[in-house]
Amino acid sequence: MKYTIDTPENKAFVSELAEELLRFAVHFPSPGGSAYYLKGDGSPWPEKTLDNYETCRMVHSYCIGKFLGFPGSDELIDAGLKGILGQLRDTTNGGWYTSLNPDGSPLPGKLCYAHAFVILAAASATLAGHPQAEKLLHEALELFDQRYWSEEEGLSRDTWDTTFTQLDDYRGINANMHTVEAFLAVADVTGDSTYRARAGRIIDHVIGWAKDNGWRIPEHYTKDWQPDLECNHDQPDDRFKPYGATPGHGIEWARLITQWALSTYPGQAEKWKPYVDAAESLFCRAVGDGWNADGAPGIVYTTDWNGKPVVHDRMQWTLAEGINSSAVLYRVTGKKQYAGLYRDFLVYLDSTVRDHTCGNWFHQLDQNNQLMDTVWPGKPDIYHALQSMLIPYCTPDLSVAVAIARKQYTL
Repeated sequence: MKYTIDTPENKAFVSELAEELLRFAVHFPSPGGSAYYLKGDGSPWPEKTLDNYETCRMVHSYCIGKFLGFPGSDELIDAGLKGILGQLRDTTNGGWYTSLNPDGSPLPGKLCYAHAFVILAAASATLAGHPQAEKLLHEALELFDQRYWSEEEGLSRDTWDTTFTQLDDYRGINANMHTVEAFLAVADVTGDSTYRARAGRIIDHVIGWAKDNGWRIPEHYTKDWQPDLECNHDQPDDRFKPYGATPGHGIEWARLITQWALSTYPGQAEKWKPYVDAAESLFCRAVGDGWNADGAPGIVYTTDWNGKPVVHDRMQWTLAEGINSSAVLYRVTGKKQYAGLYRDFLVYLDSTVRDHTCGNWFHQLDQNNQLMDTVWPGKPDIYHALQSMLIPYCTPDLSVAVAIARKQYTL
């Protein structure tokens, strides 16, 4: 019964895994505060880059840890914020570096993706009462408004050069997905409905594009937001810009759309239901295309535009989002098929993806569920996995850190 949602055994199981994940990553802080990339056993990997988004994810995760009562969370939040407020900040040109080389020098370029995670970390740390977090959140939102958010388009731009003088022509939906996540957190933490409305504008675009494309979301766009369906056809397993449809993103969008709809239209089913219907369409298409698609358990990384697998690798984050969205859709619709998928995903997690020896989850497996390290060597973070142990038990209209902090969860 430990895989069946709402049973005492399941609640004990996911609580155990959440604590295991928090224990795994406690050695992330580098001397400057930025998050070390972590090896398979959780030890630091100093030869790897120090990544802004990983640092922000760790701050967010240990804010959740603080709300759960995990020992040492305050010190880990402090460490991560030290990096965000210090070596990761570009004091000359503004904003935050995407990554630092091991010698401390910044990699070129400024990504919307990374800046969205600064907002998420700052929102969670504000909720946690960190004395520097509210100012950081204000600064991060101001920078985002100036450089990334397009009020005219109702979407976020993607990539600038380091000096913020040249905006790349590429536009991407992944950065916009994490913008929605960050904006919903800001709205929940601050009460500022501006950001919930912005998230809704992005969501309306995504639903329209997906509906016109068989509910497979185009990931890449030209500067005037025309879908570029052949982007990276020759590099299909690119870490951030893979070719084709990404089932894991269709699954993740389903949860975010549901959260936005319920929080925007509380008690107004006639208004939120069309969005939940769209979320179900996205989820069912993605699971239908990606789950057990090639004769072995797991969600394939990418498919072509007809739903045929292209990159068969299993990434841990896709499973985490499958766990999240199946549970959320079950909560909202009451449909037993989603509870069944939640169970199936947990069975696969415990039998194959969870590392019972070293902790955390294997981040990349091949088509035969053997360990791979071409895209995600080691186990760099706990963000997706930790959230997937908690979101299924949180009220679905709140961001996860807010729900945990306000005790709007049933574990």
